[in-house]
Amino acid sequence: MSLRIAVALAATIGAGMLMSSAAEARPEMVGVHGDYAPGTIVVRTGERRLYLILDQDHAMRYPVGVGKTGKQWAGTTSIEGKYQNPAWSPPADVKHDHPSIPDVIPGGSPQNPMGVAAMTLAGGGEYAIHGTNVPNSVGGFVSYGCIRMLNPDISDLYQRVSVGTPVVVTR
Repeated sequence: MSLRIAVALAATIGAGMLMSSAAEARPEMVGVHGDYAPGTIVVRTGERRLYLILDQDHAMRYPVGVGKTGKQWAGTTSIEGKYQNPAWSPPADVKHDHPSIPDVIPGGSPQNPMGVAAMTLAGGGEYAIHGTNVPNSVGGFVSYGCIRMLNPDISDLYQRVSVGTPVVVTR
């Protein structure tokens, strides 16, 4: 094998490895078989994937970042509110761990962890499905319990669902 072929092969394999990371993955339609009604959002934290169930056999699948160790949760809830370019106030546990964080970060700020859109979840206002201005965090165990998506992906999902959409989070 010539050096040129070996370098090209190594570059191709390396590019494939980079593209296979969750943060580089694009939303895709996938086959599903389950007990969820069309329109349900299912988050599988172990996979770090969010599924929007389209019908009994298909879903849109998106890469997500999920709760880090000690911050993960599972259960059933629903979309309580939808916001574009939301301001963000850090919850008490975030503020405790990072006391220098401002009490409010305006929407649109590069320091705002909500990205371009957020959908709050019912049950206390602590959790949301939201975008991020740190795209390489998608695909990891990175949050305080929120579901973090790439900004283009949260924009797509935002258009597809409404307030009241059921959300199921599993481990």
